[in-house]
Amino acid sequence: MVVIYWLNLSPSFHLVSAFNHCCKETGFLMVFKCRDQNAALKECLTVHYRDSAFFEECKQEYIKEKLEYQRTGVAAKNRSQKLPTSM
Repeated sequence: MVVIYWLNLSPSFHLVSAFNHCCKETGFLMVFKCRDQNAALKECLTVHYRDSAFFEECKQEYIKEKLEYQRTGVAAKNRSQKLPTSM
């Protein structure tokens, strides 16, 4: 979750948007036509993943999610869903 939240606030956001737009526009040919956008995005993300503080924050978030899953058996993406109160 840290990575997704960070991507929305980071300078890499425009690169993510450009890559997504290219992929949506080209379909299966995205492997060939979106190489430039993909390379730029990878370069930006690599810089941030090499930051030890950011890496540690992501690691702690992952460990927290993993422990919560082991405790409850419910995946993080399913925890926010509302259960019906009556049948």
